[in-house]
Amino acid sequence: MRVHAATDPTWALTADFKAAFGGHPAGVAVITADSGTGPVGVTASSVASVSAQPPILAFSLASRSGSAAALADADSIVVHLLTAADLSLARTFASPTSERFAGSTAWTRLPTGEPLLGHAGFALRCEILSRTPAGASLLVAASVVGIIAPDAPSQGAPLVYHERAYHALDGSTVLPGA
Repeated sequence: MRVHAATDPTWALTADFKAAFGGHPAGVAVITADSGTGPVGVTASSVASVSAQPPILAFSLASRSGSAAALADADSIVVHLLTAADLSLARTFASPTSERFAGSTAWTRLPTGEPLLGHAGFALRCEILSRTPAGASLLVAASVVGIIAPDAPSQGAPLVYHERAYHALDGSTVLPGA
């Protein structure tokens, strides 16, 4: 077992941190906004519920360039919680070279201007509360001001990211006695 203190100056601490969180499954979302010059969006596995009353969520952006920079500056966003049926959206918005709002990507604008993707899960319209520098990333907290529920009564299996790959989390994965 390797043990590293948070003050360990070696690359091993970073490598072990990445390995630890690589083995910790996370839900997958696409976050969109209007940049003023057009729609932008990124795939994120850092979205977390912070408070239910009032509803607040948080996520981090690892870059301050491209779409991430535009999201960092936006006043409002839409967080699309993805299902396994949305795998192509996750891949499209994760690629820095993809045409995210072109081709086969189904989307429209909300009356407030944010891009809303056609997908199988919930979409949460949010207003940004705070932006906090955190290491090389930016931690964003946002107040949920509206929720768009999926059309289908069952939204489908959640899409999760684990060990650098996408997975569906369905009913067959429930452990006995859970």
